[in-house]
Amino acid sequence: MPALHVNVDHVATVRQARRTTAPDPVHAAVLAELAGADGITVHLREDRRHIQDRDVRLLRETVQTRLNLEMAPTAAMCEIAVALGPDVAMLVPEKREEITTEGGLDVYAHKDSVREAVARLHDAGLPVSLFLDPEMKQIDAALELGVETVELHTGKYADATTEEERRLELDILMTAGARVRDEGMQLNAGHGLNYHNVRPVAAIPGVRELHIGHGIVGRAVLVGFERAVREMKDLMTGPFG
Repeated sequence: MPALHVNVDHVATVRQARRTTAPDPVHAAVLAELAGADGITVHLREDRRHIQDRDVRLLRETVQTRLNLEMAPTAAMCEIAVALGPDVAMLVPEKREEITTEGGLDVYAHKDSVREAVARLHDAGLPVSLFLDPEMKQIDAALELGVETVELHTGKYADATTEEERRLELDILMTAGARVRDEGMQLNAGHGLNYHNVRPVAAIPGVRELHIGHGIVGRAVLVGFERAVREMKDLMTGPFG
C-alpha cells in the first residue's frame, strides 16, 4: 500500500490571492499529519506564487513525517534546499506562465544541467527524486544520474476522457513503473490524482508514495482538511478489486 504525501501548495494559493496570513499551509500540514498523511510536499517556485520561503522554513521545523521539497534544478534552488535540509529534494520542470506543472522534467534533453543539481544535492547528503513522464529514455537518464527515486507524472492518465484512454495511460504507467523498480529506484507517482481516479494508480505494483494536492485541497474546502485526507487515505489503502 502506498504512502500518502499531501501537497499543501494550494492552501497557500488561497492565502496569496489576498496577500494575507490565512489560510496557512503550515497549519494545513499539521492537520494532514493528524489525519494520517505520511508526508508533506511543497513546491517553492521561482516566482513564489504560492509557497513562500517562510513556509518552507516553518514546515521544516514542524513536519513530523517527511518533507518533500519540489524545486527547479537551478543553482539558486539548490542552495535553498541545502540550507533547508528536506527529507527529499524533488527536481521538477518550471515555467512562469504555466498554471501547474505541465509535464515531467526532460532529463534526457538536459542531462548535464540536471546532473549538476543532483551532484550538489547529493554532496549535501540529500536524497533526490526526479519528476518524470513515463518514458523509458527519461527513466534511463535518471538511472545514469544515480537518483534514489523517480516520481511518474500521472497527468495524461488523470486527463483521459474515455475508459479506453485511461486504460492505455495506466498501462504506460505500469510499464514505466516496472522499469523504475527493476533498476532499483523507488517508484512514486502524482499529478491530477483525485478521489475518482486514485485507486488504479495506488494499485500499481511497487508504487511507494502518491503525492496529491489539488484534489485534497478542493475536497477540504467542502468537508474539512482532516476528513479530506482520511478519505483519500482510505481510498488508497483499502482492498483493491
